Amino acid sequence: MPSHVLIISTSLHPESKSRLLAQEAHKLGAPPDTFELIDLAQYKLPVCDGSAAYADESVIALSKKIKASDAVLLAVPVYNFASGANAKNLIELTGQAWEDKIVGFMCAAGGEHSYMAIMGLANSLMLDFRCVIMPRFVYANSESFGPTSVTNEGVRKRITQLTNALLKFAKVNDVVDAVKI
Repeated sequence: MPSHVLIISTSLHPESKSRLLAQEAHKLGAPPDTFELIDLAQYKLPVCDGSAAYADESVIALSKKIKASDAVLLAVPVYNFASGANAKNLIELTGQAWEDKIVGFMCAAGGEHSYMAIMGLANSLMLDFRCVIMPRFVYANSESFGPTSVTNEGVRKRITQLTNALLKFAKVNDVVDAVKI
């Protein structure tokens, strides 16, 4: 069975650079029908309140998509040396759907000094939900983008490497699941 990778753009900003990373990964990912792009700007997610928010239709739908995926690639903006709050809110709302997922990251930031900003979110996924965190990730600063696309060839190459690595990990995970007793 072919792998299914969700690419989730977590920014709500209308001119989001991390969304451009997600779109580029969706475009470059091969084979193309293996990758599904989800843009959180298209969802009206509630703020996680630890209670009623879990019953929201969008939360339920996204939980099902995450649970059914073989891997998730999060496109995250970096603000104030941390990942954007929408990514954390999504994880809090969909919690158990993340268990044992393979997760990769693409980060967009204004400058080049926040490249470690994703580690708090990565550690949380790893420790709380036993996710396998891809050691390769994409970090791009504002100079890597034009108004509507990723223009830096090095970033595009790293996106391709990341999507290929996600697929390899997903295939290995399928083999491991097949031989579990």
